[in-house]
Amino acid sequence: MRLNLLIGTAVLLCFSICPPALRAQTANDSATAATAAQAPAAPASTDEATPMPRVAPAAYPMQEGFIDSRGVLIYYMTVGRGAPLVIVHGGPGASHDYFLPYLLPLARHNRLIFIDERGSGKSQKLDDPAGYTVENMVEDVEAVRQGLVLGKISLLGHSYGGVLAQAYALKYQNNLTHLILCSTFPSTTEMNQVFVKMKEKMPPELRARIDAAEKEGLFGHGKDYEKNRYTNAYMIAAWGEGYFPYLYGRNPDPNYDPIAAGIVPWDLYREMWGSHGEFVIDGNLKSIEYVDRLPNIHVPTLILVGDHDECDPSLSKEMHEKIADSQLVILPNSGHMTFVDQQKIFNTSVIDFLHPNLQRRNAAKAGS
Repeated sequence: MRLNLLIGTAVLLCFSICPPALRAQTANDSATAATAAQAPAAPASTDEATPMPRVAPAAYPMQEGFIDSRGVLIYYMTVGRGAPLVIVHGGPGASHDYFLPYLLPLARHNRLIFIDERGSGKSQKLDDPAGYTVENMVEDVEAVRQGLVLGKISLLGHSYGGVLAQAYALKYQNNLTHLILCSTFPSTTEMNQVFVKMKEKMPPELRARIDAAEKEGLFGHGKDYEKNRYTNAYMIAAWGEGYFPYLYGRNPDPNYDPIAAGIVPWDLYREMWGSHGEFVIDGNLKSIEYVDRLPNIHVPTLILVGDHDECDPSLSKEMHEKIADSQLVILPNSGHMTFVDQQKIFNTSVIDFLHPNLQRRNAAKAGS
């Protein structure tokens, strides 16, 4: 029908613009073409490839909103289809944005629910920083689960978000189907020991600059608008020269900027991390000592870490030993941002963990 319509339109157009001498020939040619179009198609040559059936592209709409968690509005964004996978970010004080676009392939298999923790990103800030605690953020995750009527969830936490995910599992593991801990730590005491070793490995000149700045005090310097954050020189020394070798490996972010990394909610960061520098946690996160409690986690657990991660792989190995039903993946040539350095390995590991039957089906197809 579509071909005949196009031919008819062409004939009308030709008769309207062609010289009279050509009209008769055009009419004859058009009639012949129409007859050919109505004739049965000739059998396709066996040498021709069979055309692939057209499949409509999948669409994954986004939804965003806020959940009221005991008077604190928590931002969420969802994308994808399938069983819910809640994703919590690091910092403390970052936002969900740094996961994107790297984790988007997971949306083909799960409904992803990204949240911004209280005081972070688009979520509500508190008047009193004392309300920024792991315990309160656990309740915020639970409020999102209830508010969106998610039922049982899988929970993925990266860096500080992995601390939050452990805390959630220790209180609400009956609400979990899977737990995924990425580049994180179960003990502040042990993490602080990692930082000591990190500083020992620094070039002496860099370590001297960092030590001098920390001894002098990191806040209250510069102009009024600069006094409530680290100085630019300290950000460059700590987050740039000090941390960068542990952040990336195979795929370093060419846009990484240690000063831009300092755009954080500083009241939250100082409350939780502390005020004495990047290489000691002495805020309220110093209470994080979960090692002896990890054997109480009985949900299937995946632990991911880079081979030269800021959160040293020894910490992940310890978590793996303590959590009975756990798997450990150490990503090669990868720092703290494992899903940036090794996006394919990271996402494949998560998908295979959450969907083992899918892995078996794909293996069967490959072998057939």
